[in-house]
Amino acid sequence: MSPALTASLMILTSGMAHAVVNAILKAGKDKMSSRALIDGFSALIMLPLAFFTPLPNGAWWWLLGSFATHLVYLVCLIKAFERADMTVAYPIARGVAPAIAAAVAVGLFHEAITFWVAIGVGLVSIGVMTVGMGRKADPKAVGWAVATGMTIALYTVLDAQGVRAAPTALSYIVWVYLFLGGGIGVMFALWRGRTFYLAARSEWKPGLIAGALSIVTYGLALYAFRIGATPRLAALRETSILFATVIAVVFLKERMTAGRVVGVLVIAAGAATLLAAG
Repeated sequence: MSPALTASLMILTSGMAHAVVNAILKAGKDKMSSRALIDGFSALIMLPLAFFTPLPNGAWWWLLGSFATHLVYLVCLIKAFERADMTVAYPIARGVAPAIAAAVAVGLFHEAITFWVAIGVGLVSIGVMTVGMGRKADPKAVGWAVATGMTIALYTVLDAQGVRAAPTALSYIVWVYLFLGGGIGVMFALWRGRTFYLAARSEWKPGLIAGALSIVTYGLALYAFRIGATPRLAALRETSILFATVIAVVFLKERMTAGRVVGVLVIAAGAATLLAAG
């Protein structure tokens, strides 16, 4: 199996798991407490590996940048989910990200991009945005979702550079989760105080499931970024919206519109273009 195909399969699996994690977050009663549980459990699961993997020497600054960006990202994501349906907030956030990530990766880090990859990135971004913009939404929710997308693009590029700079992909992945769970998870838990304690008592099982899936989703993405090009893979990962749409309609009972069907078809066309370009 070629490296490009391996990276593609990793990123598609990552997208499926990512949709489930966000559905669990959206279903939580207190979003910040739910996020603290998810990140805390993922850190606890990864902690034993820290004793058996090398330190991510050469990637510490990338990790610190990723930590700061993830903190802003999670606050924006929580605010967006508090104000809008998953089928509005999630697609807008994910639709903004691939185009910005591609522009930064190419402009700042001189990664290569072909004509067909650029077309695929554009189709995925347009399709994802179409899914999210099919219904009138709170302007503040849209603003938070756009801000979320911008931070997604930034941490994607930072982590793509960081995982390549680390001695091994696993060493970087372990420390990403220790930083997020041990840092952001604890910060959110302390921020919510007693509310977090009550949420932990009733929601620890979905939090544990989402924490484990979180490792799958971003761990696979980081492995893929180590062996593949950021612009193509960042866009291909946003096919997660296909799975998120099914989850939102079937399990969260959100409404599917004709506009969203069109958006899904455009995303599929973009994904096919990206796969063919690989």
